[in-house]
Amino acid sequence: MKRHPTTSRQLLETQDFGFSLIELLFVIAIAAIFAAMAAPSFRDFIAGQRIKTASYDISYALTGARSEAIKRNLNVVLAPVSGNWQNGWTVTTGATTIAQHEPFVDLTITGPAAGLTYNSSGRLAAAVAPFAISSSVSAGAAPRCVLVDLSGLPSSKAGAC
Repeated sequence: MKRHPTTSRQLLETQDFGFSLIELLFVIAIAAIFAAMAAPSFRDFIAGQRIKTASYDISYALTGARSEAIKRNLNVVLAPVSGNWQNGWTVTTGATTIAQHEPFVDLTITGPAAGLTYNSSGRLAAAVAPFAISSSVSAGAAPRCVLVDLSGLPSSKAGAC
């Protein structure tokens, strides 16, 4: 016959600490269900952040190319690598490469086919098509549009162009 514990020390000696295997499996199953429910929206979130980052990178490149044209008092060209903006872009003046950007993965970026040329006053040589950025992986991620006015200043907005 087991005796009833009378002191706190005896009480601690009679208790079991920790989790049983069934309790552990139950908690893991619930965590797996929650993770499965959150995965699609997390994928859309990541794709949306990539789209936003790409639009900011394009805006910064446009602003930087405009600034370099004014500073150097030369024409500066922002052009896609291999004719595709997803492959990145280069900023050049004559034969000198000022900057270049790496390719984007899982994004679709459309923009001016020939690139942009800023003249020495920081203005564009001609009107250009806007940059449309969307995800090629997640249809739930909102696209973004980067517009460039004739003065050469870029602006970014959520939504299609």
